[in-house]
Amino acid sequence: FIGRTYLFLLRAGCNEKHIRFRQHLPDEMAHYACDCWDAEIEMSLGWVECVGIADRSAYDLTCHSKATGVALTAQRDLPEPRVVTKFGIAKKAVAKMGKAFKKDAKKVSAYLAELSSDELQKLEATAKEAGQVKITVEGDEFELTAELIECETVTEKQHVEVYTPNVIEPSFGIDRILTAVYEHIFFVRSAAEEEKGKGDKGDKQKPGVLAFPPEMAPYKVIILPLDMRVVPQYGEMLAELRTELAAHGLQYKVDESGAGIGRRYARADELGIPFAITIDFDTLGQGQDASKSSELKGTATLRERDSTEQIRLPLADIPGLIAKLCGAHWLTWSQLAAAHATDAKVADDKAGASADMMDYLKQHAIPNKLNAAVNKLAEAKPADPIKFLIDELAKQ
Repeated sequence: FIGRTYLFLLRAGCNEKHIRFRQHLPDEMAHYACDCWDAEIEMSLGWVECVGIADRSAYDLTCHSKATGVALTAQRDLPEPRVVTKFGIAKKAVAKMGKAFKKDAKKVSAYLAELSSDELQKLEATAKEAGQVKITVEGDEFELTAELIECETVTEKQHVEVYTPNVIEPSFGIDRILTAVYEHIFFVRSAAEEEKGKGDKGDKQKPGVLAFPPEMAPYKVIILPLDMRVVPQYGEMLAELRTELAAHGLQYKVDESGAGIGRRYARADELGIPFAITIDFDTLGQGQDASKSSELKGTATLRERDSTEQIRLPLADIPGLIAKLCGAHWLTWSQLAAAHATDAKVADDKAGASADMMDYLKQHAIPNKLNAAVNKLAEAKPADPIKFLIDELAKQ
């Protein structure tokens, strides 16, 4: 349950670096618990207890059973019979207790039945040595003679296991967890260059982002026409998109305000909406590039909130993909983006990786060392050029 609680908190949006579990000390545990752990989350208030996980063991059913005299147990069949050896009070000794203690016999025999084998053996040995032994049961004192505490070892074959069910009681403080989620997922975007140049003059104020996990976000997607010129022409397309989103159980918003697209992206980010569908003139088949207009017709841009990365997909496929991204499906945004990356994006990524590698090599003077070793190789012309290069580089 501790592991499941931890996974739940991560899935809800809590930062793993600010979650810890603390075990209760014996003097702070509830009377009914044999063990108890708290999930504590660090936020602006400090470390706050948000989940309590108590192991009540069989406390509740045992108390009810004692009070009612009804055995509140369960049983299950064993795959193979097992032989069990028990050490307890002999049947004839129990019968003698009935005559000796009358109405208290049941109370005394129940007390003895709860003793462990070691405790019972010590009690029997004391009674045999002294002739009698005294016990206290529920405040009453009883004197047991040696014949009343005669024990025996019994071997029996069990086909079923009888047990008292145990209970784990997790208690979640939803308001505290939600407060922690709000604090952990909020961040201020450090650079909004990608959002500028799309109809906005650029805001000096840095936009805030509620980075809800897609599964947790109240609204999963926002539909945005690129500008007001698109609005009169995409009514039928919008109606079909609404129907598909509703069919997949996705909550959505539509922003047809006259604000620039960058400002509307920022608004959606502040609401924690993880995805945005942008419908533009290419979607309508009216793009400026006539050669690509027919290819891009019926496609739209899907934007991811945290990375601000965008990919172009067939509009009809987007609701199903968002449903997977916002559910328990294995598909992730990085996988989807990689599968639909444009040639230019792939080239940029490769160029960036190459530049990073060259910076690393220059930092360690690798190009200079390689050039020097290759020049010596050209002069020496050894039989084994690879070994020669390795030896030369090892000397440097």
